[in-house]
Amino acid sequence: MRHVRTITENDCNRQAGEGPASPSLRGTAAPPGTLTAVPQADQTSPESFPGPPRPARVTPVPLAELARLLDADDPGAPVGGALAEAGDVKAVSVTGITHDSRAVRPGDVYAALPGARLHGADFVEQARTLGAAAVLTDPGGTERARATGLPVLTVPDPRGRMGELAAAIYGRPGEDLLQIGITGTSGKTTTAYLVEGGLRKAAEKEGGLTGLIGTVESRIGDERIKSERTTPEATDLQALFAVMRERGVGSLAMEVSSHALVLGRVDGCVFDIGVFNNLSPEHLDFHPDMEDYFQAKRQLFTPRRSRAAVVNFDDEYGFRLLTELKEEGFPVVSFSAEGHPDADWRAEDVELGPLGSTFTAVGPDGQRVPGGVPLAGPFNVSNALAALTALVSAGIDPHTAAEGIASVPGVPGRLQRVDAGQDYLAIVDYAHKPDAVESVLYAVRKVTDGAVHAVLGCGGDRDPHKRPAMGAALARLSDTAVLTSDNPRSEDPLAILAAMLGGAAEVPAHERGTVLLEEDRAAAIRAAVARAEPGDSVLVLGKGHEQGQDIAGVVRPFDDVEVLREAIRERTHSAVPAPAASPPPATPSSPVPPSPPPHPDLSTENHRTDDQNR
Repeated sequence: MRHVRTITENDCNRQAGEGPASPSLRGTAAPPGTLTAVPQADQTSPESFPGPPRPARVTPVPLAELARLLDADDPGAPVGGALAEAGDVKAVSVTGITHDSRAVRPGDVYAALPGARLHGADFVEQARTLGAAAVLTDPGGTERARATGLPVLTVPDPRGRMGELAAAIYGRPGEDLLQIGITGTSGKTTTAYLVEGGLRKAAEKEGGLTGLIGTVESRIGDERIKSERTTPEATDLQALFAVMRERGVGSLAMEVSSHALVLGRVDGCVFDIGVFNNLSPEHLDFHPDMEDYFQAKRQLFTPRRSRAAVVNFDDEYGFRLLTELKEEGFPVVSFSAEGHPDADWRAEDVELGPLGSTFTAVGPDGQRVPGGVPLAGPFNVSNALAALTALVSAGIDPHTAAEGIASVPGVPGRLQRVDAGQDYLAIVDYAHKPDAVESVLYAVRKVTDGAVHAVLGCGGDRDPHKRPAMGAALARLSDTAVLTSDNPRSEDPLAILAAMLGGAAEVPAHERGTVLLEEDRAAAIRAAVARAEPGDSVLVLGKGHEQGQDIAGVVRPFDDVEVLREAIRERTHSAVPAPAASPPPATPSSPVPPSPPPHPDLSTENHRTDDQNR
C-alpha cells in the first residue's frame, strides 16, 4: 500500500520556531496500476477513423484554381511557388482538405506535412486509396507523393498555406460568421463560454444559433464535440466553420492559443473582435522567452487577423498592447476589472460571493450596466467584463450581453463544484500555472470559514521551471497541500514531485500548511477528502475537464470530478472515516474510453505542440 508522506514529522507546520523543513522522497514508487493501452494508428482500417465534422454540401473547386491561389498560373508546370504534377490536373475538382490520411474523403486534398520524425508523404498511398484527389506537400515530400500518381501541389511551407486553401475550398465560411477570438494565458476558456452566453442570448431573439470552439469542446448550436486541442488545425477549423454556416450558426466565440497563431491554425480567419485577457509565464517549453510569447499573442491584433481589439487595461502586457495598438491606429477598446478610470469599460460596485460575483459595468459614455458572473473569484469578474466589452464592441446590446453572461450555468473544470451531499466545499479547477493556482486559492480562501485542502500536480514534458513555484504556492496558501501526479507523460513522476517539493520547502515553516506527498493522484484526492471537516474546502487542481491521465505514454481513464465525488461518497458512507495518512488506492467511478492517438502524419505527432494538455 502506498503511504502519504509529509515533509515534516508532524502536522503543526504553522507553529513559529520550527526548524527548516527537510524534503525527502524516501521510499520506492509502487508498481504502476493497470492502465488502458492507447491503440496505435491502424493503417489497415482507416475507414474506422471518423475525422472531424465536415459540411454536407460543398461546391467542387477546380484544382487549377487552387494552384493559382498558391501562385501557380499553370497547374501543370512549376510557376511561382507551387507545382502541380501528374494526371490531367485541369479535370480535377476538390471538395475537401485534411492533414490526416485516415480522415481523407473522396475529392480531398491531402496535406502531407513534414515533421520532426516522419513525413506525411509516407501516407499518401493510404490517402489515395481513400479517394484523395491531390496532394499538398513540400519539396521533401514531392517525389513520394508523385509516385502514387496523384496531382501534387508543392510549396515551401504547406502548413502555412493550409488555412487559406481550406477557406477557399469551403467557400470562405468565416466571412458569414460573427467571430470573437480570445487569447491570453489564463481565462480563455471561461471568457469564451461567457461570450457564447451573450451571443446565445442575442441570437435567441432572432431565432439563430451560436457556436463555441475551445479547449473543452466545440459547440454547433446545442451539439457538443469533444476537443483535441485548444484551437483546431486549419483544415479542421475551416470545415467546422462551414458546418456551422450550413446549420444556421451566425456567431461564435473561439479560443485562440499562441500555438495556433504561430503554427498557422487560424490562417484564413479574420476575427471581428480579438480579445486579450492577460499574459504570464507559460508554454516556455515552446516559446524561448516571454517576449516571444507576447509577440505570438500579438499576431492576433493585426489587420490580417482581427478588425478590432478588446484589451485588459489591468494586465502589464495588456497595457503595453493597448499602447502599441493606439499608436498604430488599430481600433481598440480597453476594460478594467480593477475600476481604472482611464479604461473604456470598468467594473464598479464589485461584490464577491462563494457562487459568483456581481458588479456594475460602466461604459465610455457613463452608461451603467448591472452585471454578474456565476463563477467565484475576482479573476472571473475580469473574464466577465472582457466578455461584456467584446460583445458590446461586436454590436450586441449591453443589457442583453450582461443577461447572457449571467445565465451561463458554469464552465467544465473551471471552479466546478462537486456536490455529493457533503458539508464542505469541493471544487475541481484547471489551474496549472503558478499565478492561476494562487488566484484560485485566494478566491476559495475568501469563501471558506475553515481549512483549505488542495491537491496539485505538474505535467511532464512541459515547462519544468514553473514546478517549484507551483509547489510553493500550494504550500503557502493551503492548510493541507497534497503534491501528486498530473500527466507525467514520459518523465519520472517522482522527479516532477521532487521539483514541486523543493519549492514547497522554500516556504518558511510558519507560512506553510501541512505538505503531503502522494504519487497516485486518486489516493492524493482521497487524502485531501479524509482531512475535510464541516466548513472546509477541498480543491483538486491542474486537470480540470480532462478525462484521462498520461503515464509513460499510456493513457488511462481519469476524471478529477468523478474521482473526487467518489472519494466524498466513500468517506460519507463509511462507518469508519478513511485515515489521513494511508488512503486506499482508487479508480475512477465512471471510466471513459481514451481518445484515439494522433496519427504519425499529424503535426501534433511530429511537433510537440500540444497547447491543451499541460
